[in-house]
Amino acid sequence: MTKEELASLEARAKEIRAKTIDAIGFLGVGHIGGALSIVELLAVLYYRHLKHDPSNPAWEGRDRLVLSKGHAGPALYATLALRGFFPAEWLHTLNKGGTNLPSHCDRNKTPGIDMTTGSLGQGLSAACGLALANRLDGRDSFTFAVIGDGESNEGQNWEAALFAAQQRLGRLVAFTDYNKMQIDGKTDEILGLGALEEKWAAFGWETARVDGHDMAAIDAAVEAAKARAAAAAAAGTGGKPTMIVLDTVKGKGAKFCEGSVGSHNMAFDYETAKKAIAELG
Repeated sequence: MTKEELASLEARAKEIRAKTIDAIGFLGVGHIGGALSIVELLAVLYYRHLKHDPSNPAWEGRDRLVLSKGHAGPALYATLALRGFFPAEWLHTLNKGGTNLPSHCDRNKTPGIDMTTGSLGQGLSAACGLALANRLDGRDSFTFAVIGDGESNEGQNWEAALFAAQQRLGRLVAFTDYNKMQIDGKTDEILGLGALEEKWAAFGWETARVDGHDMAAIDAAVEAAKARAAAAAAAGTGGKPTMIVLDTVKGKGAKFCEGSVGSHNMAFDYETAKKAIAELG
């Protein structure tokens, strides 16, 4: 990635973060912490890697994204609006009656959402199914999945991990948003995950661990995963799925909630939101 490309990506991430804060602040309450911790990842995926067509959200040749931590939907909505999937005005209808943008992602309501999520621990299994279906249908599309560190306490994630490795789903690239906090407190105090990268490797996955707010590092990790998948496909082996552990900060970029356990779902007024957006520059 060139310096110019990185600068452009940083500007995109700032837009996503601003619109996420604005949408939740306009509503007055929401899952701000876990939404802001994945902003850089979404910028990298939607502006660098993920094949998509806003004019045809159901395009069969697209890459898929499963946001298993569906409560971070506002950040994904902001990204989709900026990419042209729907009017930006929709963002001010977040989680209101009749909205197309519910608090948690819903594929039946929102253009660009590939899987309904929010029941934590289930999204990775859905992503496995999408990845396997793509292969059976002869598509070379990638499936990306984002899981939380809190939901990594759910056993179903590890069943999915075994399945993906067994099925050689090399075009499945998952990310753990490791912000080290969940609704009830710090992850290590609730149910620590220990050597997370090593766990995924033991389950048969390729692994990487990067700063989740360093877009050059995220980009390089995704590029490496895609290169491995291409090599495995050429060799006819399928390849291993990839887990990229992202060290992130809950509420990143908003001083009023950054690093706060209480930011998992918090109330704040629109004036607070506008001040936070102004501080972004």
